[in-house]
Amino acid sequence: MAVTLIVQSFIAPASVKAADAWTQWRGPEQNGVATGDSYPSSWAIDSGITWKSPVSGSGGSTPVVSDSLAFLTAGNENKNTLVAYRLADGSKQWTLEVGDDRGGKHKKGSGSNPSPVIDGEHVYAYFRSGDLACANHNGDLVWQTNLQEQFGEDTLWWDLGSSPTVTRDAIVVVVMQTGPSYLIAFDKKTGKQLWKSDRMVPAPEEAAQSYSTPVVVEQNGEEWIGVMGADHLTLHRASDGKEIGRLGGFNPGQNAYFRSISSPVAAGALMICPYARGETITAVNMQDLVSGKGKEAIVWYRDDLGSDVPTPASKDGRIYVVGDGRTSRGLVSCLDSESGQTLWDVQLPKSRVSYSSSPLIAADHLYVTNEKGTTFVIGPLSSSSPKLISENSIDDNDDYTVASPVPTQDTLLLRSKRNLYKISGK
Repeated sequence: MAVTLIVQSFIAPASVKAADAWTQWRGPEQNGVATGDSYPSSWAIDSGITWKSPVSGSGGSTPVVSDSLAFLTAGNENKNTLVAYRLADGSKQWTLEVGDDRGGKHKKGSGSNPSPVIDGEHVYAYFRSGDLACANHNGDLVWQTNLQEQFGEDTLWWDLGSSPTVTRDAIVVVVMQTGPSYLIAFDKKTGKQLWKSDRMVPAPEEAAQSYSTPVVVEQNGEEWIGVMGADHLTLHRASDGKEIGRLGGFNPGQNAYFRSISSPVAAGALMICPYARGETITAVNMQDLVSGKGKEAIVWYRDDLGSDVPTPASKDGRIYVVGDGRTSRGLVSCLDSESGQTLWDVQLPKSRVSYSSSPLIAADHLYVTNEKGTTFVIGPLSSSSPKLISENSIDDNDDYTVASPVPTQDTLLLRSKRNLYKISGK
């Protein structure tokens, strides 16, 4: 049987303040923006850290937060696990096993890189093994299914990175690989498959593989899903998965190794698409693409900056990009979303340490975390020329921190390789 359903009563969710909930990897709006106006801008190993809690096993998923709990995934003792921590003191509330761990193909990766997603009283977790599960906030399994048992094992060269996302009715997963690729939606409460849409687009070898996360946007009064990868941007209707727009040409030279990691981010009617291993960024008008304008839907294009792994943040007509290439490492750029023009740059201290975490906009600051767990704070963003105002370390600086910082109330959560930190500031 494809779906395991656990029959139980559904518990009504407690009310969640917007500032207290971080429901997806890039936040409720999938743009890397926190609500609230007060967050720590400075801390150190011996000050400003409320608690540190060890994380058993391996994983790179960014925590999600709702009510009094934070949730993350990890591969522990050959099992996929979904783990809940109490925000008050960092104690582990519960652990739920969800199939067998199949990670470890890359030094930065694991079988638990996708981040969980929260919707109301449920939390959803997806793993490289193909296991997708829904649990309630008490740690009870509601339903579970395995995509690879139903539709074939993945052909990714490296560890899965795509997180699921939610629409009004469904939890949606995208699979982009060499061979059968698709989007699939499941009913959030029952796990019943609602639709499956093939996404077979022409892309050579590894370029057909993508680790990006789909973005749900509202356009023309309905939900659309934007998917970037395999040399194409596609738009799909969330109600049935039907493809309503497609743009290729992101790999004109047919580079066989243009696998994509950084996800797109929406800015109004624009979808901002990093590509080409951090060498390009393209802004596409979604309305024009759906109306059939093809390449004329491209509003602007940059081939002098980009982001390979970190996904840009987007707020108030500005796009924040973290460079992670050999020559652009640590270059933080703020772009006008309508024109693509650079408004300002900040070069973070040069080092061999790269960036896999995605930037967070919180209050009037931008938070950028490197792979050693050091977080750089840039601001104020409301000024014409923001500056680097602090460089903040933790006592676990082993490679590799790949999770992104998460806001909760007036504090931050940061997951390193071995620990979960709650940061209140000096």
